[in-house]
Amino acid sequence: MNQIPERFFHSAKTLQFRPQRIVVLRALVGLGDFLCAVPTWRSLRAAFPEAQIILIGSSQIKPLFDRFRHYLDELWIFPGFPGLPELTPQLEQIPLFLQYVQSQKFDLAMQMHGSGTVTNPLIKLFAARVCAGFFAPGEYCPDERSFLPYLAHESEVRRYLRLLEFIGVPSQGEELEFPLLEEDKQALREIPEAQELREGEFVCIHPGASTPLRCWSPAGFAQVADELASLGLRVVLTGSQHEIELTETVAAKMQADSLNLVGRTNLGALATLLTRARLVVCNDTGVSHLAAALKVPSVVVFTISDPDRWAPLNEVLHRAIYDTSGISPEMVIAQAFDLVMGGKEEEEISLKNLQSKI
Repeated sequence: MNQIPERFFHSAKTLQFRPQRIVVLRALVGLGDFLCAVPTWRSLRAAFPEAQIILIGSSQIKPLFDRFRHYLDELWIFPGFPGLPELTPQLEQIPLFLQYVQSQKFDLAMQMHGSGTVTNPLIKLFAARVCAGFFAPGEYCPDERSFLPYLAHESEVRRYLRLLEFIGVPSQGEELEFPLLEEDKQALREIPEAQELREGEFVCIHPGASTPLRCWSPAGFAQVADELASLGLRVVLTGSQHEIELTETVAAKMQADSLNLVGRTNLGALATLLTRARLVVCNDTGVSHLAAALKVPSVVVFTISDPDRWAPLNEVLHRAIYDTSGISPEMVIAQAFDLVMGGKEEEEISLKNLQSKI
């Protein structure tokens, strides 16, 4: 893991004024991408409670944005930009978009979208009084007083908190958040089978991911699920609509029965379900960050992505599994049992039983 140069630990205190209008560029579309930025927005709001904070992002994150109106005031839909793979650029809209952003005369523009190779020239075009972000070593740096070298293996949560502290904005903690609404609980209540689940007596197995390359083997998930089921825990399979086939493969490879809710829960219902689960076992995907935000114990399997950047920061509540030589079911099972036991020897899952299974 790259080490942060010592000189970057101090605060440069670039912001010798209180910005009243702040714009943040983060047009990434993933659930994890959004949740990892929440501590930064929380810190901005705490430092500047009266400021207007505008997020420039994808229309896909509108439902997430709506949950964080206590930190963010407005969402402006980003038309994309040449060189950014997340969104197909709407070239005809970009000049008018930039003209409008420039007319707003922002006090502070924060570049929170990647290393800055493409987005730093863009953030400079916002024409804010001060802009801040990261730059790839050897490439364009808009202002060395408010831009830091981009470290590829830095925690995505800590990256932007470090930037805030560099420009003089104190951190309000690293914890992720996901506010639950009454409509989320109602959405789960509308799934009849879910009403049979007793809090703390089931585990969620989530074998899908945003890309197939991040998916651990269905056979591995099935073996882990069977071992957890042998402890008396109900197994609930979760996933999105496009992960139905994958999840059915896991179910078919299991010896134990399972409750398959794949494609039947919206984000709010899934979050409510997770809060009642004993444990979540998943790949490095959005559900991992959702579990972290909800403080639900999890075992996260990393196949190709960088655990230094994306693993949950609470290593007691969450276990990141990665091994360049391959990940065995036994590795995942050992961590899952440790979390399920939780030091409560007198529960129905005894220490003796767990040790015999490991």
